[in-house]
Amino acid sequence: MSQPGELIIEPRSGKPADACVFILHGLGADGSDFEPLVPALSLPADASVRFILPHAPRLPVTINGGMVMPAWYDILEMNLGRRVDEPQLKASAERIQGLVREQIGHGIDSRRIILAGFSQGGAVAYQAALSFEQPLGGLLAMSTYFATAESIELAEANRGLPVEVHHGSFDPVVPEALGRAGFDKVKALGYPASYRQYPMAHAVCPQQVGDIGSWLGERLAR
Repeated sequence: MSQPGELIIEPRSGKPADACVFILHGLGADGSDFEPLVPALSLPADASVRFILPHAPRLPVTINGGMVMPAWYDILEMNLGRRVDEPQLKASAERIQGLVREQIGHGIDSRRIILAGFSQGGAVAYQAALSFEQPLGGLLAMSTYFATAESIELAEANRGLPVEVHHGSFDPVVPEALGRAGFDKVKALGYPASYRQYPMAHAVCPQQVGDIGSWLGERLAR
């Protein structure tokens, strides 16, 4: 699997970053898809948060007739079970974990690193965050599903990880039932999880952007 890099947005404050937020895009997009979100979050002007928006590799996607496009993993069937290529998903999660370790190596406290993902990117974020060997600051799962819920090896270091799940009530791509099932799973596993529903399709809406900004501010407050 080729590694196409990532878009990095340094803190507006001009100060060295003391926190880091990863945002993983959805199928067919790339890291720049979420670039406009960063200023819209309205984080405090002196917040020293680095945003890293990785690009997925280009893969043939079975449900799209084998068309090659940016994808974190192949989706084999579009049904409520969402049969996916788990080895590819886990390889993508391991890549993200490697990027997290790089940030820790640059001096960022692991507890000030947050993983967020939309749709396919959210499934990767679930896997990457809940199996990571050092305590993280939070997991944001947007319009997504917990694809590896039955196979993941949970890391004890993140058994208390705060999980925020967002989903649109009119989502025609990832039915809200899948988002709710992921939330129910992490709650059943004992994670402190919250669920927010929005009157939207497979997207991000202004009210949600405000909620994300507030949640990040709480998670990364000094």
